[in-house]
Amino acid sequence: MESFSGCKIFSTTLARDREAMSDTINRWLKEHPELEVVDKVVALSSDRQFHCLSIVLFYRPAGQGGAS
Repeated sequence: MESFSGCKIFSTTLARDREAMSDTINRWLKEHPELEVVDKVVALSSDRQFHCLSIVLFYRPAGQGGAS
C-alpha cells in the first residue's frame, strides 16, 4: 500500500443511499482536489435484513508521492 495521510469512510445500510453512493463519493472527490486517493477497500456485509456497503478511500496530499 502506498503511504497515506488520511482516510474517508462511506458506509450505508439503506438501499436508496447505496444507489446514490457513487454520486456522494464523486462529490466528495470534486470538493477535495488537493487530495490523491492512493488505495481503497470495499466491504459488503449482510444478515437476513440488512446489507451494509462500506467504501474506504485512503488519501494523501496530491503530488506528495512516495512509497510506504
